[in-house]
Amino acid sequence: MDIQESAVLTRQMTASTRTQLQAPDSAIMTEVEHLLARRTRDIRLKGELSRLFQERFWPRTAKIIRAWMTWVALLDVLTLGLNAILLPKAITVSMLLPASILPPAAIACAFIWKRPRAFWLQRISLIAGMFLILLSVALVGVSAGGEFYERHLNIMLFVAITAIIIFSIPLAWTVMVASIALGLYLVFQVLNPGLANGSAVAATLFFASGIVATVVARRTMTILAQKTFLLELRDRSRVAELADANAQLERLARTDALTGIANRRWMMETLDRLWSDGMKSRSCAMLMCDIDEFKKLNDHLGHPEGDRCLVKVAGIIQSSVRRNRDHVARYGGEEFLVVLPGVDEREAVAVAERIRESVEAASLPNPASRVSPYVTLSIGVAAHSPDDETIFPEQLQNQADAALYLAKQDGRNRIVLHKPDAPST
Repeated sequence: MDIQESAVLTRQMTASTRTQLQAPDSAIMTEVEHLLARRTRDIRLKGELSRLFQERFWPRTAKIIRAWMTWVALLDVLTLGLNAILLPKAITVSMLLPASILPPAAIACAFIWKRPRAFWLQRISLIAGMFLILLSVALVGVSAGGEFYERHLNIMLFVAITAIIIFSIPLAWTVMVASIALGLYLVFQVLNPGLANGSAVAATLFFASGIVATVVARRTMTILAQKTFLLELRDRSRVAELADANAQLERLARTDALTGIANRRWMMETLDRLWSDGMKSRSCAMLMCDIDEFKKLNDHLGHPEGDRCLVKVAGIIQSSVRRNRDHVARYGGEEFLVVLPGVDEREAVAVAERIRESVEAASLPNPASRVSPYVTLSIGVAAHSPDDETIFPEQLQNQADAALYLAKQDGRNRIVLHKPDAPST
């Protein structure tokens, strides 16, 4: 994998990181910062932010509602069974019909909230379910009469309060549940033969204060949850930006700033990785390429022209190797190191010749050169086969460097293959 593919991989990893973090876009982040700058009690989520909030918390809300509905239905059945044991038969029979309203209503609501459905359907099911549940509790007391009348109306309010507290639903829904509970309480208290109308209204107002306080508490809890969500969005955005910056720094640390190909550090890490993966037991070749008379090119044409030459030569070398397998790096100055995994001596020399000929054919000017009026390359080649003794990347690189030295001695613009019996330099 060359440095261009490494850069592509880095971008893909960064994109993957962004996806996992779900970093919002700039428009949403502007709104997030605007809301966080306001007082907590003034936070109101609208549009896309409201949708994201619901998407984030709605599954948990649905799970809570399902559990609440299931337990309410179960407790209703258990209570009715205990009443059958403890209370006179006539009272139990009177409770039976109104009590039978609750379990089907609760189970139906739990079923609708079992998976995501249309928003309007969930709203209607919850409001209708709560109405039937509260009505059932109240009617049980009304049917039994006596002490059960007032007791079950209070139980109905308790059921409503627990639902308001634990259901993280929109404020309008919460107010509707509270209104249903208070409305039912007022109606049945007015109809209570043992209670004057004034006392019924007074009792309703008393319980209304508790219900209103509960609704306000629920609203405060929702606002705090929304603020936490906004802070989470901001943190995700900042983490995503930091991941981008780190990926960019990582890419820059492994890229030669002038030519855009890998630098020496990246190549050393790549060699360590290749040898750790078992390259020492497979064929591999290295090419050490050096631009002939590069100092004279810089002195005669200037450093800007020298930089352009390096960029063009780097591009030629990069385009002359296998994109998905070979590795090219600027090793230092005017030197380039090419690593060819799975390549023997003959193939390595062929690649080196292709690179040398391509550079020469590019006719890049070097008028002060004693080799040619155009830029040329000298290349040292070293190859390792599975039958050879174990060799480390530093040794193979030294062999390629020694072959390059011989190519320079022999007149430049040529390729020299390292031979094991060749004298060391």
